[in-house]
Amino acid sequence: MLILVTNDDGIEAKGVHQLIDALLPFGEVVCVCPDSPRSAQSMAITVNGPLSATELPSYHGARMYKVNGTPVDCVKLSMHALLPCRPSLVVSGINHGSNASINVMYSGTMGAAMEGCVFGIPSIGFSLTDHSPDADFDHCIPFVKKIVAWTLQHGLPEGICLNVNIPVTLSRPHRCRVVRACKGNWSDEYKEYVNPHGQKFYWLTGNFINEEPESTDTDEYCLAHGMVSVVPTKIDQTVKSDVVPGIMELE
Repeated sequence: MLILVTNDDGIEAKGVHQLIDALLPFGEVVCVCPDSPRSAQSMAITVNGPLSATELPSYHGARMYKVNGTPVDCVKLSMHALLPCRPSLVVSGINHGSNASINVMYSGTMGAAMEGCVFGIPSIGFSLTDHSPDADFDHCIPFVKKIVAWTLQHGLPEGICLNVNIPVTLSRPHRCRVVRACKGNWSDEYKEYVNPHGQKFYWLTGNFINEEPESTDTDEYCLAHGMVSVVPTKIDQTVKSDVVPGIMELE
């Protein structure tokens, strides 16, 4: 059993080390991560420069590599150059911060999981709703082990990966639910500043707005009520052609 581990917070992140520890009982682990934080990279790849992979000292028996690229670069390079064989599982995380709702579209953590899915490998992204570099991941580990064990036993449908988000506080310690991504958006995303030379610049900020706070079948509802959310996420975003029937009349 070979498991590929990656993330978007970088090779030094606490979350990925705790993820490795959780996965070692399942088999051989190879960790390939960006050499520095690459959050919000989605499925970006490096196309205008070379990639390099540097092997680091092993961590508790897991082989460790850092790559000067994005999370998806890490998965691609692993598959083509670094791994001794095809992995049974790709696991990304544990991310420092939530990837629920619309955030799945921006997430480098989930970008890496989706790239594993592109290769036809069962893939999971784990995230904790705490951005602190020293976040406490201890309560995440039982869920990581249970979801990984289930996935290894049952597999996942083709083109589907799992987006797992874990709240900081579990009001229902043993509860996780398979739900859908909440409809939401970010408001006031950029704050304007002026530098000492009088030039304006902008810093990404913003507030998340849950557009359906009363819906009980979403990831944001789970997280707000102390439950772990599991959202099956598709690679193929195609919808039926009859959704826009008028376009068929264009010539």
